[in-house]
Amino acid sequence: MEKEAKKEAFRKYLESSGVLDALTKVLVALYEQNDKPSSAVEFVQQKLGGPTLAEYEKLQADLSDLQMRHNELLASHQEKCRECEELKNTHVQVQASLKENVEEEASNLIPKGV
Repeated sequence: MEKEAKKEAFRKYLESSGVLDALTKVLVALYEQNDKPSSAVEFVQQKLGGPTLAEYEKLQADLSDLQMRHNELLASHQEKCRECEELKNTHVQVQASLKENVEEEASNLIPKGV
């Protein structure tokens, strides 16, 4: 009994969301085709707004290219972050060294015993 209730709830969901209507329209369109397409699945996909197989393959290739580009940019970004950190550390060391030199020169300028 519970299984039937689940089926009925699912059917109502498909009906209320417009899926049944959309599928019915596509199947009627396929039925009314004088020259049946070689791929009924591709026909249904196209009618429902999905990409053709060629479009899908191109999208997959584009995705692959974009993933490689993303990885390249990420590696470049990480390298630039390392370089930035090195420059920051060098800057801190130079500042400390300059401060030390200024303090040393300043102490040399002040006469001893004053």
